[in-house]
Amino acid sequence: MSTFTIRHMRDRDKWPVAKIICLSTSTWYQTHNMGLRFVGGPKTTEFFYDIYHTLPGSYGIVADDDVSHDVLGSCFVHERPTHMSLGIMNVHPSYANRGIASALLRTIIAQAKKIEKPLRLVSSALNLDSFSLYNKQGFVPYCVYQDMEFTVPQGGYEVNLQATPRTRQGTLADLDEIVALEREVSGIERPGDYEHFLTNPDGCWHVSVCDSMDGGIDAVMVSVCNPATTMLGPGCARDAESGSAVLLAELNHFPNHAIVGLIPSACREMVDLGYHLGAKNKELHFAQIIGDTPKINGWAFPTFMPESG
Repeated sequence: MSTFTIRHMRDRDKWPVAKIICLSTSTWYQTHNMGLRFVGGPKTTEFFYDIYHTLPGSYGIVADDDVSHDVLGSCFVHERPTHMSLGIMNVHPSYANRGIASALLRTIIAQAKKIEKPLRLVSSALNLDSFSLYNKQGFVPYCVYQDMEFTVPQGGYEVNLQATPRTRQGTLADLDEIVALEREVSGIERPGDYEHFLTNPDGCWHVSVCDSMDGGIDAVMVSVCNPATTMLGPGCARDAESGSAVLLAELNHFPNHAIVGLIPSACREMVDLGYHLGAKNKELHFAQIIGDTPKINGWAFPTFMPESG
């Protein structure tokens, strides 16, 4: 059995990592009869490397075969002011069950302990191997999310919500209010992420906000549209009313598209809105943490690009 070394990603790893992400993820989805992922092939999954080497505090690690120096597995990491987040983790199917994922995870946990920050992730509730990997190393689930897929009609959804008149496209001038809102709702900060979304240098991000009555912001929702992924999030809201408004606003930014959003199962109003709009549940995910369980003063909406803790 080959041995391996955990190290930071280098420029030359971009293509091997993209291939592993594409192959590993697609294999799991097809094995479980959940359709094909990343239909554009590994060229599309290079997006993960690009984003995690652009956003402040983000980087990747790989498991490098000691003999062939092939990349056997990879994971992305995001160090933020208040916490660390663990991004997409993949191991080449030919090297499964050799302790590669566990070694990658132990490396990240050790870094979180070194900098004395909680470590967060969002992972599939249907992938019990993945859940067991994280659970055995100390992660505790604290929130359940429904992956709801919306098929937005050609003309968008003709639905008017109470908070819709207060909803608009976000701008860079909103950055401080957005950061303050997420600190209040979720107890976390990621100003570098939101600055990137609002300035949109990649041409694939969009942001909606819902203004509050007192001049602040009650909700924010980001979306990404790229060949690798079309998805809502991250975002947060003080209440279901404003959260529903930014959800609808972002959905209507994607007429004639299918788009997935992670909706907190405990937020009955937003789940019911999803059903009213014809959304279908595709999967379930757990938000998990090593550290103190966060108190959510409202509603948080995670995503996978970038990972959202």
